[in-house]
Amino acid sequence: MSGGAYDQRPGPDTFVVRPTTLPLASRPDVLVFQTEPLDEAVVVAGPVVARLSVSSTAVDTDITVKLVDVHPPTPHHPAGFAMNVTEGILRCRYRDGFDTPIPMEPGEVYEIEVVAPDTANLFAAGHRIRVDVASSSFPRFDVNPGTGGQVAGSRRSVVATNTLHLGTSHLELRVERPTDPDVATPVDDHHDEEHHHEEHHHDH
Repeated sequence: MSGGAYDQRPGPDTFVVRPTTLPLASRPDVLVFQTEPLDEAVVVAGPVVARLSVSSTAVDTDITVKLVDVHPPTPHHPAGFAMNVTEGILRCRYRDGFDTPIPMEPGEVYEIEVVAPDTANLFAAGHRIRVDVASSSFPRFDVNPGTGGQVAGSRRSVVATNTLHLGTSHLELRVERPTDPDVATPVDDHHDEEHHHEEHHHDH
């Protein structure tokens, strides 16, 4: 995989299992949370941490969190451009530490922390701040078979139906206003409910 930011929509050079041009945000196994278009530019700089309440039908599952800068449509990108900024993942058996893998109890709610690498990004006026939550980010991260066993060489897998409980789930960001007024112009170029989705392996 080459470096750099990518539009969160498969293209001709994207590794996919089934060819598609639909944006990842349209998938039924991706939860999308985004702001309205920003009235003024903001800077996100520093740690990106998601503290989530989750449950699953499987004894192990992955939870991924991706921060996205949604650019408005332009002549070069008529459908807009959803730029990935940073992404983190947690394999839930390691929720209490990588030295103590503990299977999940199906149906039980767990408080987990998904940490993405620190970042620094200016979200220009007219852009949206978006967060995608899913259970897979293949091929960047390996596929979790959901059995709690070893991943390498696994011949059995289960479909994990995961629930994100929004009452206490939240994202922690360090947000600042830019000090340079010139960057504030547009750039051309908690609900108490539950969301369910099934884990399907997909690419970003």
